[in-house]
Amino acid sequence: MHLLTTILMASAILLGSQVQSYRILGILHTGARSHHIVGSALMKGLARKGHDVTVISPFPLKEPLKNYHDIETPIIKGIMESTAQHLLETIKKNVFVNVKGFHEMGLNMTRTFLQEPNVRKLLASNQTFDVVICEVFLSEALFGLSEHYNVPLIGLGTFGAHPWNTDLVGSPSPPSYVASAMLPFRDHMTLWQRVGNLAYNTFERLLLDLYYLPKQEAIYKEFFPNNKRDMYEVRRNTALVLLNQHVSLSFSRPYVHNQIEVGGMHINRKRSPLPADLEKFINESKYGVIYFSMGSNLRSKFLPLEKRQIILDTFRGLKQRVLWKFEDPQLEGKPDNVYISSWFPQDDILAHPKVKFFITHGGLLSTTESIYHGKPFVGIPIFGDQFLNMNRAEASGYGIRVDYTNLTRESFKSAIERMLSNDSYAKRVAEVSAIYRDQLMDPLDLAVHWVEYVVRHKGAKHLHCAGQDLSFIEYHSIDTMLILFGGVSTVILLLMLLIRAAWRWLQFALARKDIKQKKH
Repeated sequence: MHLLTTILMASAILLGSQVQSYRILGILHTGARSHHIVGSALMKGLARKGHDVTVISPFPLKEPLKNYHDIETPIIKGIMESTAQHLLETIKKNVFVNVKGFHEMGLNMTRTFLQEPNVRKLLASNQTFDVVICEVFLSEALFGLSEHYNVPLIGLGTFGAHPWNTDLVGSPSPPSYVASAMLPFRDHMTLWQRVGNLAYNTFERLLLDLYYLPKQEAIYKEFFPNNKRDMYEVRRNTALVLLNQHVSLSFSRPYVHNQIEVGGMHINRKRSPLPADLEKFINESKYGVIYFSMGSNLRSKFLPLEKRQIILDTFRGLKQRVLWKFEDPQLEGKPDNVYISSWFPQDDILAHPKVKFFITHGGLLSTTESIYHGKPFVGIPIFGDQFLNMNRAEASGYGIRVDYTNLTRESFKSAIERMLSNDSYAKRVAEVSAIYRDQLMDPLDLAVHWVEYVVRHKGAKHLHCAGQDLSFIEYHSIDTMLILFGGVSTVILLLMLLIRAAWRWLQFALARKDIKQKKH
């Protein structure tokens, strides 16, 4: 009887630890649908695990989910909708102008988010949480919510590795082989590419430290006047960063222990049935299907008429059928082999065996999904990391880059024909897909595990990198090098003085000896 009681008690303890529920606040502040797809996948995964999840975002769930509570930010959504039509214009500007513009946008969006009535209502409530998960995308003042609730901060890098999130945990990014995500370079750079990478990194570092972060700190102080720690201290003591990246999709680079790659955690591992008319259009295609989407932020309906006509003329001449994500129900001059829709179930389409390849803007989510499903792609990059992603794909043999600025019928048609006629692209992407899929743990399960780990271990302070506590001079050993080189220089100088004195003494002694010999 005593043994049975012990077993039952042990089972109860074990079961209790398995179903322990945490209160989680998720901040998915950007009005970018692609970013939200990644963040909501994590939040839904945590809710399904039994945790109580509250999510602040512009995109509430269409279907309710147990343990998942939405706090909507409609003003943010409206701002992003109004700026979407201007994204194509960024390609006309240089990278420095675009980066400064992105940071200005971030400051505006951060302030707007904290002014949202629903956010103000939450902050004024007595609600408590065990951890705050915040998307790391030009919103450092929002880290103040973790200090407001006195809980660990977890960053979600939907953009992949970047100073915005590597700074939070202290991951080194040597500019000699870690190219900025804003530049179209690989890990093996030429001398001049390394010069350009260092120059850009220096510019970005100065922009962050001297201009952008002080402005975020001012917003932080305005909206969180009672927080004990300032924004900089909260930022450098981030408990964990989850990265929407994987080494098979990028390049090998250093990470500290609390920066974890979970790229592709949003991907649907089980293909769902397509709508009947869409399934019929695909299945009846004798020569297969090409899928074309410029993503959730860039809209095909905003393409200039001359670019749109080039694309239409090219598609009209194909034997294949085309699925085109076009956000207007009317597309003048649409050929019969083209099916348009404002939205497609992208995962399920890329998983379809009749889909030959993907024409994309080269965004991280789209390229990750395409690689997972073993589909090569033609990319038309417009801004941000899209150039880097497409250069990587082209160099790795599973993608073809087309220049948007110089897009012609000939260049577009040539890229499509190369993709259709050369099976090396499909073979290469199959190899990369196999590498990506060969993981010890599903990325979503891995992300959920690390969130739970941080809460269980009260912020997991043992993972904190000591480099976060050093100044720039200390981190780069400038002070110790000055002492070392100063000491070595002093020793060398003293030796030189001694040698000089010895030489003079020797000359003097020889001169005296010569004088004595002459006297005798």
